[in-house]
Amino acid sequence: MRETMEDSPETGTDPLFDSLRKRGHRITAQRETILQIFKEQESGHHLSAEELHAKLLERGGNVSLATAYRTLKLLSSLGLLRELDFAEGHKHYELKQDTLPHQHIICTGCNTTLEFEDHFLEEAGQKIGARYNFEVIDAQFKIFGLCPNCKTGKSSKGR
Repeated sequence: MRETMEDSPETGTDPLFDSLRKRGHRITAQRETILQIFKEQESGHHLSAEELHAKLLERGGNVSLATAYRTLKLLSSLGLLRELDFAEGHKHYELKQDTLPHQHIICTGCNTTLEFEDHFLEEAGQKIGARYNFEVIDAQFKIFGLCPNCKTGKSSKGR
């Protein structure tokens, strides 16, 4: 039997865990750890399934990559994580916050990703959705370019 965290004081008042419970999902130790990892990420840092899996293994977890993928899919479908596509051949994920939606500017030289907020883009997405009678759930605007270091050839990362 898998361990659950239903009665844990740490998860009792957490809106993320409450959201899972209200939708009929158990708070397994794996789900709790995965959500905790996302909470600990610095702003602008997005995790792929492989990166998440590595972090789980670092913490001594016995979680397969397939389980990481399934959990990411579940948490995204429930609106707890935001799935992002930075045109790298795989998805990235971030914790979905109740703050103003943010967008991303991505360096194609070193993969640096910066987050920015722009009310104009949010309003444009809502107007376009209304024009076609859509309820906008999420809108992702990405700008690809070269960061200052890559423009001048000073980046140590590079693809």
